[in-house]
Amino acid sequence: MGNCCSDAGGGMSPLGGTAATANRNDTVEIYSRFRGIHSLFSQIELSFSATSLRDQDVFSKSDPMVVIYIKERDGTINEVFRTEVVLNSLNPTWIAKYTIIYHFEVVQNMLFQVFDVDTQYHNVEVKMVKLEEQQSLGEACCTLSEIVTKPSRSLTLDLVRREESVSSTHSQHSGKLTVHAEECFSSKSTAEMILRCLDLESNDLFSKSDPFLVISKLMESEISFPVCKTEVLKNDFNPTWKPVFLNIQQVGSKDNPLVIECFNFNSNGRHDLIGKVQKSLADLEKLHSEREGENLFFPTLVGHEYQNKILKSMLFVDKFSETVQHTFLDYLAGGFELNFMVAIDFTASNGNPRLPDSLHYIDPSGRLNAYQKAIYAVGEVLQFYDSDKRFPAWGFGARPIDGPVSHCFNLNGSSNYCEVEGIQGIMKAYTSALFNVSLAGPTLFGHLINRASLVASESLASGARKYFVLLIVTDGVITDLQETKDALVKASNLPLSILIVGVGGADFKEMEILDADKGERLESTSGSIALRDIVQFVPFRDVQSKSSTQACLNGFLRETRVCEMHREKPA
Repeated sequence: MGNCCSDAGGGMSPLGGTAATANRNDTVEIYSRFRGIHSLFSQIELSFSATSLRDQDVFSKSDPMVVIYIKERDGTINEVFRTEVVLNSLNPTWIAKYTIIYHFEVVQNMLFQVFDVDTQYHNVEVKMVKLEEQQSLGEACCTLSEIVTKPSRSLTLDLVRREESVSSTHSQHSGKLTVHAEECFSSKSTAEMILRCLDLESNDLFSKSDPFLVISKLMESEISFPVCKTEVLKNDFNPTWKPVFLNIQQVGSKDNPLVIECFNFNSNGRHDLIGKVQKSLADLEKLHSEREGENLFFPTLVGHEYQNKILKSMLFVDKFSETVQHTFLDYLAGGFELNFMVAIDFTASNGNPRLPDSLHYIDPSGRLNAYQKAIYAVGEVLQFYDSDKRFPAWGFGARPIDGPVSHCFNLNGSSNYCEVEGIQGIMKAYTSALFNVSLAGPTLFGHLINRASLVASESLASGARKYFVLLIVTDGVITDLQETKDALVKASNLPLSILIVGVGGADFKEMEILDADKGERLESTSGSIALRDIVQFVPFRDVQSKSSTQACLNGFLRETRVCEMHREKPA
């Protein structure tokens, strides 16, 4: 997953991949066309930058993050997206993009809030940041149409602090936020690159440079917007960075110009430019195929104009590959069937199920506990894509009667088969298990994932056209992190995705590590890299106010991409 932070020009972990999307609903378009409805809409990608933000920190600059909200017609305001945190910057440009469907005939009101994120949250995923504990740097609002109708498709807004906007008509200057809109062009192709530099010039007096790359898309207006960056490599004149992944949709096309800048990292956020090149993806692919490098250049002021000084430093593309990432809709349209599996946490940290404060408490009034809500939320949707409605169901972290602790036992109590009939069958088996096992521990995922992988691999070997979705509902932190990573890397080439729902108030940082949303893929003990991100984590406590189905499935169905399996692809 990587942490949520980004420096003004770089960070300590890779960042890239597909832009985050909200309400990116292919099924809406399919349904509308089926009903003969052809509304005027486009998919729009929003980029964000700010200038002259307030400095809220004593010994450093603010660490800003943008939070985006949609104002509904009934007046309700719903949070839909968060950017990464940029460290030590009053003039940040964020890399994370927000994608929204623009409807010509609808007034789409948007609210943007900028927060200074406290240091204690710098190593956690942004969706876990508690906004009420952060300092507001200001907010602004507009309609989506105000942005897209600008000739440059960029709108600059004055940031106003909420308390000032209420108490005074003369608000103190809080900086400006610029929102840029660009129409998305659908592409399922992703380019994977390994970039390397040779003979970088040093900007440090007593040590080598700490280089990182920022890849930006060059717009028609000559404005560039960052779309990807690498990790920082310490003391290295000849760095080779981890693979970066760029969806063609992010850059518009393979022929669109990109600016690749190499910076020397500084902890104060003022990173020094070492040099840069301007190339398209097609150019980079050519460099790779011809095994040639490209000299970096440095803009130098000569008189009143800048001239590009050619450097001896060179950029090489050690790997360039292009793959097609099929979506769930592709597989469903191609005749594939979704198969739902569920695993439930029975560790002692859930509390005594006979007491009302337990996460496993079965309320006599019929009120669902958190585990039941999560199962219903996901299962009631996926069951319609599973023809036989027979679901493998397991428990973990409990001690069956007169037995040792089991980290993967059949929820129905059978020693021969693990399937139950429908969602009600899961609920019945779950309730029965609570009275037939003793809650124990620790919390281990490796056994479960290996079991689910076995089911998926046997199906794949038999030629069945099935894709498996494993729901793991848990309340705590896993204690077999590396074993779990090993199991996930091994499973990454199987027709399997895993949705982890965290219930209760535990610290779920390690779950975020498994959810590689930032583009840094998991690595096994043997050094193997996951072929794709198969995990989506959702903290249930953060989404209970929303529709349960939307809360648990939106991010999963939006961000997870199924693998290219070694058999016939969807038509």
